[in-house]
Amino acid sequence: MRQKVMVAGHLCLDITPKFSAGEELDISDVFSPGKLTNVEEAVLSTGGPVSNTGLAMAKLDVDVVLNGKVGKDTFGNVIRQLVGKEKAAAFKTVCGQSTSYTIVLALPGIDRFVLHNPATNDTFGADDIDYELAKQCTLFHFGYPPLMKRMFENNGIELVEMYKRIKDLGVTTSLDMAMPDPASSSGQIDWQIILERTLPYVDIFVPSLEEIAFMLDRNLFEKRKAQAEGGDPVLVYESKDCEDISDKLLSIGAKIVAVKCGIRGLYLRSSQAEQIGAMGSSSPDKTAVWADREMWAGSFKAEKFGSALGAGDATIAGFLCGFIRGFSPEDTLQIANTVGWQNVQAIDTLSGIKNWQSILELLRDKNRPRNPVGLESDDWHYCESQQVYYGPGDKNR
Repeated sequence: MRQKVMVAGHLCLDITPKFSAGEELDISDVFSPGKLTNVEEAVLSTGGPVSNTGLAMAKLDVDVVLNGKVGKDTFGNVIRQLVGKEKAAAFKTVCGQSTSYTIVLALPGIDRFVLHNPATNDTFGADDIDYELAKQCTLFHFGYPPLMKRMFENNGIELVEMYKRIKDLGVTTSLDMAMPDPASSSGQIDWQIILERTLPYVDIFVPSLEEIAFMLDRNLFEKRKAQAEGGDPVLVYESKDCEDISDKLLSIGAKIVAVKCGIRGLYLRSSQAEQIGAMGSSSPDKTAVWADREMWAGSFKAEKFGSALGAGDATIAGFLCGFIRGFSPEDTLQIANTVGWQNVQAIDTLSGIKNWQSILELLRDKNRPRNPVGLESDDWHYCESQQVYYGPGDKNR
């Protein structure tokens, strides 16, 4: 029986004009007033976790319904057409508001420019969820509240209300974050307060390491950023950082914490058996297997690299698929990293992701090369058979 999942939250239309391959462009010339620059056809695609995580899960043979908010306009119609009528059954369509869109300018040899209009994402609230469809699902996943103004205003009152109503349906819940812009209102609020109010209703919390450090420990975030000296900050975080952050997240209500650590892979921490067994309709049959765990699985090396666009969302899709299908924590981490590995080998968010059978075949391959995790502590021990590191908080290490 196929599991039914609702993926809700941030959704937009991505418009990406193609530039001629190999053409050398001077940025000051392209953006000179009055200058006409010829481009090729534009690629239209959906963006945000509703699309990236939801459609990735659909490619992995999960019955997915998407719950985004669009305007009754041309862009909204295009999004509906791109995702398909069945998957868009829970869309909220409103008059008098514009659909969110992003213009991505990826000039050859130059880092991309992104122009974004949040539009309907900023007005998304608890009442924009289709709860009748949600109660037919075993899992509810929501993404990117820091990019949705109404969801973080007033200490996240709409976010909390939404998760309360979903939990009242008995559905297992999952939450993904995004990096708040320090210069915007999202970056000025106290995210710890919002998390303290929301996480008691969240079963699976899947932020990135930098996002959650920014939200819970700004001093740590700034310290690691300075240590990176312009490089990737995730490379200088210590295992103790993850241990301390996950301690706090579990103490305020999350049951399973999976922290995306970029090229270093995925860190997992879980609560006690009583909490794991009360996670709702997708609670694992073998509660003890998921309880009191701490482990870290390195990411896989990509033979070719296309783009990291949507890699975190793809990794989450793999994690949630492994979890709802009853795989062990160790295998679920490998599945998550495998879907992320497929993602980064393509230039877009979805074309690199194959089907569920391909994931199972890759899961059996124990010889795929990995990127180094970089664990400096003697408290972490590597298990060759499971291909994960067990941390000091793991009961089975």
